[in-house]
Order: sequence, then C-alpha cells, then structure tokens
Amino acid sequence: MNYTKHQAKDYARETMRGIWAAALNPFHADGSFNEAGLRSNIRHWIDDLHIKGLFIAGKQGEFWAMSLQERMDNMTIAANECAGKAGTIMSISDQNVDTVVQLGLHAQACGADYVVVHTPMLSFCTDRDELLYTYYKRICDRLDIGIAMWSHPDSGYIMEPETAARIAELPNIVAIKYSVPREKYVKLTHMIGDKIQVSTSLEDDWLDNIEELGWKLYLCSSPPYQLQTANDLRMVEYTELAFAGKFTEARRVRDSLDPVRAAIKSTKPAGKPTAHGKYWQELLGQTGGHVRHPMLELTDTEKAATHAAFETCGLKL
Repeated sequence: MNYTKHQAKDYARETMRGIWAAALNPFHADGSFNEAGLRSNIRHWIDDLHIKGLFIAGKQGEFWAMSLQERMDNMTIAANECAGKAGTIMSISDQNVDTVVQLGLHAQACGADYVVVHTPMLSFCTDRDELLYTYYKRICDRLDIGIAMWSHPDSGYIMEPETAARIAELPNIVAIKYSVPREKYVKLTHMIGDKIQVSTSLEDDWLDNIEELGWKLYLCSSPPYQLQTANDLRMVEYTELAFAGKFTEARRVRDSLDPVRAAIKSTKPAGKPTAHGKYWQELLGQTGGHVRHPMLELTDTEKAATHAAFETCGLKL
C-alpha cells in the first residue's frame, strides 16, 4: 500500500479518478480459470482502452462460483498486471465476516489499491442502521486498506444515504458504489461533499453526474470495455470532454454511442447477462469464455441475434 490507514481518504481523493471497469472472468469450457485470457484482457483494457482502474472478483466476475483460493489468485493476477499502470479495487464481499477480512488481508499483501465490500444479506432485519455501521466498522478496524461500500438491491434492501454518510466517517472508508435510484445517490453526494467518492454503475448517467454532481469516478461495470475498442474510444472521449467542462461536445459524443447501447440491451437475455457480456467481448476480440453454474450460457439463436446487432451498431474495430 502507498498510504497509511489514516491517509486513505486523501489518497483515494487524488488517485481514484476516471473510468474504472468491473472485470468479467473468463472460464474454459471445463470450468477452469483462464488466467492467460484474463491477463490478455487486462492489458488490452489498460493499454488500448485507457481504463484507469479495475474492479476485480466482483459479481461481474462470478465470485460466488469461485473458491476462496481462486478469488485470492484472481486478485494477485490483477494486481500484478495493473501494477504501476492502473488502479485495482478487489471485491472481498462475503456473508462471513472472517472471510471478508481474510480476503482483505490478502488484497493488502498482494498490492491492491483498495477493496470493496457489499452490504450483507440481512434476514428479518428492518432497522439496519446500527447493524450496517457496526458491520463496516468491524471490517475497518481489522484492515488498513481503503474500503469502498457497495449497496445494491441484490442484498434485499438498499442502504439509506444517512447510514452511508455515517459509515463514511470511518477512517479508511474511501468510496461507495451506490447502485440505487438517482435521488438517493444525489442526496448522499450533497450530504458528504468530497469526504468520499460516490459513484454508480449506470453508464447512461455518468456524464450527467460529472456535470451536475461534480463526480470524478465511474465505479464501475462493463461498459468501458464493451462500448469501446482500440480504434473507438468514445467513452474516454466524452469523459475527458466533460472533465474539461465541454459538456455540449461531450453529449454529442456520448449520444453517438446510443446504437451500441441499444444493440447490447436489445439482445441481452434477462437471465443470461454474464454470458451475453462474455460473448460481446469475443465479438470485440477480447477473451470472453464460459460462465460457471448457476449462470446459463447463450443459445446459438441468442448468439446469432447478438452478432447481427453487433455488426450494425457502429463500433469501429
């Protein structure tokens, strides 16, 4: 780590900026991990697509289908490939707090920049404020690395802005990936100022959030490497224009990607988002690969429809 626990907020404020992407993990047909494929993807994402940081071993990466050792290996591979070239934020989310801490200690040891911890599933609880504060405090107390909160309806609830603001006071909380209705993340942004980075994964709102909320971090999903190629960097372009205050030009570039967004959304089966994302990667020349159970693979018909939409979406290969 390049900072101490009590320097985490300042360090993140300076370095946790720009477009960060959540990595899909490539698996072979027999289910084994495709390390070479992941390394190749990471180099492409950093060198060709200019992605500033990578979110590793998260839900996009099917962490629930991986062993504890595989998750740690996943982090080590990414930290090695990104060292000195891009930031890393490792998902250490788990229902077992000891597992969260074990993964966090590994992240610290392997050279990660940050970790992210999803809110836990909480059966029967309706008043969650004290429980969630205590949960994150326990993890913060046992780790020195900068920690991002992560709230998504997958938990069965969403963290309230007031709770997130309270947790943000902990010394090594540096960010939140806040996958909630816009009014909630707007409220939180106004409540905490620049104390921590607030972000959401919806690329559609990224430009508006730069202009209206002063956001500097996209954290993070797959659009940075699904909407772009080495010869077509329109997400990077509109982001840089927005950071420079050239919002009219930025909107023109952003809106030009609408056919690509439509091609992805119109062909993605509701029950197969991960397989669809990996097949789209393959169409882009990246390593996609297979999914692990319980995720489902695309049918040949679904692949054909996706391929047809890809061919006419306007991305320059």
